[in-house]
Amino acid sequence: MRQGEIAVLRYVLPGERIEIVWPCRIVEDRADLVALFIAAGSRYKAGPKRTAAEKRARPSPPLPPDEYVWRSDTLRLMFPGKAHSVWLFWANENGNARFDRYFVNMEEPFRRTSLGFDTQDHTLDVVVNPDLSWKWRDEEELDNHVREGFFTAELASAIRAEGTRVVGEIAAGAHPCLAGWSRWRPPRDWTTPSIPNGWDSL
Repeated sequence: MRQGEIAVLRYVLPGERIEIVWPCRIVEDRADLVALFIAAGSRYKAGPKRTAAEKRARPSPPLPPDEYVWRSDTLRLMFPGKAHSVWLFWANENGNARFDRYFVNMEEPFRRTSLGFDTQDHTLDVVVNPDLSWKWRDEEELDNHVREGFFTAELASAIRAEGTRVVGEIAAGAHPCLAGWSRWRPPRDWTTPSIPNGWDSL
């Protein structure tokens, strides 16, 4: 896809149930990297965040029922064949953008669609500060997903191993997310996109 083109990013659950949908713009689309920009103010669709037990009691609907407003300018870096992405968040301070954090999201390797990209969230995350100090996020929820039968123990082990590997690369300064992306800003003429028609087609 071309730089500036609007793309749809979706989390798709088993059973072809769409969990979250974002409108994005293409920043880079290369053989080794896909970079997507989600602008603050973008309207996206999602279901409510629920625990594994809540999901067990009431499965997710086929389509996300609610619409929300995305709060922070966000650059999402995805790597073909890799089971994670890295999100870069900026905070708005008196009209000026300040880089706030990296966010390592464990997920299925992305799949291309006619409108953009699909993946499935793997629950576990790592929050990385600008000084590269870090902490795990949602460890307990990952364990709950195993107990409730949503994830196998083998998958959970692979998810943790992926997070550990990525943290090691970041600590060593070797991960691609550190290659100057924290200084990136969107072109001034990029408007905030809406979710294109056809987003609900699988």
